[in-house]
Amino acid sequence: MSRGQDAGLQAWRALLLAHNAAVRAIESDVQRDGKVPLTWYDVLLELNAAPEEGLRMHDLAGRVVLSRTRVSRLVDEMARADLVLKRPDTTDKRMVWAAITTDGRSALRATAPAYLQSIRRHFSAHLTAEEAEVIARALLKVAEREGDHVQGP
Repeated sequence: MSRGQDAGLQAWRALLLAHNAAVRAIESDVQRDGKVPLTWYDVLLELNAAPEEGLRMHDLAGRVVLSRTRVSRLVDEMARADLVLKRPDTTDKRMVWAAITTDGRSALRATAPAYLQSIRRHFSAHLTAEEAEVIARALLKVAEREGDHVQGP
């Protein structure tokens, strides 16, 4: 194995370890101090950034780091809590849309301080500004190049 391949594997392992540790810590903080669980917050964040009509469930699943089945169950739970509205597509009955509700926006705003503070505490605080920029550029490069594979057909 070449030195470049070793460095690539080390970077991959470091990414997985850092992701696991930071997400677990952030999840714990958000669960304790936020208004909704971290997984709900992530869904609300994506729906809040979406156009007013929301996102097709397929597209939402591609934007959050959860399986399609898990996203569907999660959105069902969130709809029961009036944070999300689910509705069938008017032209293609196989498609379902999800949109954030007023209560969902309120829950997102209420949870944001705990989420952002936790990211700073468990991720950003360990990096210099230069390191954060390099990591962001490198990971976005991978995301952009592999995005078609992640999103699926």
